[in-house]
Amino acid sequence: MKFHLLFHHGYMATPYLRSVKMVSSFCTSALKWEGGVSMVQGASRGIGLEFASAKSIRERYGSLNLLINASGILSIPDVFQPETSLSKVQKSSLLLAYEVNAVGPILVIKHMWPLLKVGGGYGTERDVAVVANLSARVGSIGDNRLGGWHSYRSSKAALNQLTKTVSVEFARKKDPIICLLLHPGTVDTDLSRPFQRNIAEGKLFTKQFSVQKLLSIINGAKSHDNGKFFAWDGQEIPW
Repeated sequence: MKFHLLFHHGYMATPYLRSVKMVSSFCTSALKWEGGVSMVQGASRGIGLEFASAKSIRERYGSLNLLINASGILSIPDVFQPETSLSKVQKSSLLLAYEVNAVGPILVIKHMWPLLKVGGGYGTERDVAVVANLSARVGSIGDNRLGGWHSYRSSKAALNQLTKTVSVEFARKKDPIICLLLHPGTVDTDLSRPFQRNIAEGKLFTKQFSVQKLLSIINGAKSHDNGKFFAWDGQEIPW
C-alpha cells in the first residue's frame, strides 16, 4: 500500500506504523482516512524518526489513534550537560529540561485530545486510542540509586506525574484513551552517544530493536494499562 507522510511544525503523522498492517481506504464523500492514524511528536531523528519509518490531521484524517511523544533533551554541547553534582545545577538547565521533556509533551496531548476519540486500529489488540510518552528509568524516584543528572531526572519525573494525572482525567471522563509511559532502554542515538562509554555489553540497543519492543507494548495495551510506566521489556517501573 502507499503511505502518506506529512510534516507539520516538527511533528510527523503517518497512517499507521510500518510494522502494523492496515487496511487503507478513503471515504470518497468526506475524504477522511478510515484506517488508523499515528502522530509522532519529535520525529526528526532518533527513536521518534524510527517510530514514524505528519497540513492538519483533523482536516485530512478526522481522528487520531496513536500519539507518541518522543522528543527529549539530555545534553547540548556548551549549553547543557547532565549534572554530576549539586554544585553544577543551574536554573537555566532545569528550566530547559522541564520545557522540552515535560511541558512540550503535555501541551501536545492537550491540543490533540479532541482527535483522540477513536479506539484501536486495524492490526492491533487495542480497543482504545493510546498516548505513549517516552520517559526514562532515571525519572523513577523509587529506582534512583546513583543520583546526579538532576535536570534530566526531575524533568522526566515531571513528565511521569503529568501523564499519570492526564490518565486519571481520561478515565474519569470515560474517554476511550489510555496513557502509557515507556522507557526505551539505552538506545544508540545522538541523545545517548556522549554517554555510551560505560554501557555494559548487550545493553546498548539499536533503534529498530527498541521501537519494535515498544510497539509490542503499545499495540497490546488494554484499558487496565492506563497510567502505567513500562520498560522496553514490558516490566513495570516503580514511580
